[in-house]
Amino acid sequence: MLPIAIGADDAATELKNVIIAFLQQRDIPVTDYAPGHPAAQTSYPDIAFQVAQAIKDEKHQRGILLCGTGIGMSIVANKVPGIRAAQCHDTYSAQRARKSNDAQIITLGARVIGPELAKSIVEAWLLSEFEGGGSAPKVAKIGYYEQVAGQR
Repeated sequence: MLPIAIGADDAATELKNVIIAFLQQRDIPVTDYAPGHPAAQTSYPDIAFQVAQAIKDEKHQRGILLCGTGIGMSIVANKVPGIRAAQCHDTYSAQRARKSNDAQIITLGARVIGPELAKSIVEAWLLSEFEGGGSAPKVAKIGYYEQVAGQR
């Protein structure tokens, strides 16, 4: 199993550390793409891009990005061609991100959700797999539009 990529800005360092410990307790390897010190200046666009690019480059299959709201990380990660990042603040969204949208990355907001909910969201996402079926043509169409936009 490839390690899960994780990254957080300074607003979410504490929650990132909670998630890392949660994953390690389950013997899931983790690669941290962000400085560990809460006072460290981290730029969420840089971290989101690094994690998304590492997944595109197949160094990881999945990634978790955290910032204050999860919004900025999601926006940046989705700029990397082939990446589908979903902002999740509940377990149902996390499951659907994987099952319907084949999201390789979830983003979480440390100012929006607490540690216990964050762990539940991560667990729901990790236990979910892409179902294909009626969602497969929609995910393929996302890739098509990504190519069309890249040609402009």
